[in-house]
Amino acid sequence: MSTPFDEALVRYDAGTAERPELKLLTKELLKRLVAKAPGHAVEVRVPPYGAVQCIEGPRHTRGTPGAVVELPPELWIDLALGRTTWAEARSTGKLRASGERTDLSELLPLVTN
Repeated sequence: MSTPFDEALVRYDAGTAERPELKLLTKELLKRLVAKAPGHAVEVRVPPYGAVQCIEGPRHTRGTPGAVVELPPELWIDLALGRTTWAEARSTGKLRASGERTDLSELLPLVTN
């Protein structure tokens, strides 16, 4: 039996995913990142669908976090699924990472096919 995640992934792979599928995939993969690396030291932003804090370390409470990773949904999905590497994602210019511990390469992929 397929899950909504599986169904959204099929549409993503077919190139027919729309906002609801991108949102579902983004949020589920962010949730898996937090489960794998709980904490509050790094904020991962995937606008417009979600942002989470992860990785152990100093907690951020106000203003702009000291460690931020920001990238578009499609790039996040491809990274989390292992379809692109951290280095490849950085080279696109679409991934912005600033601060300590923002290299997520050791945590990815979150799903293996």
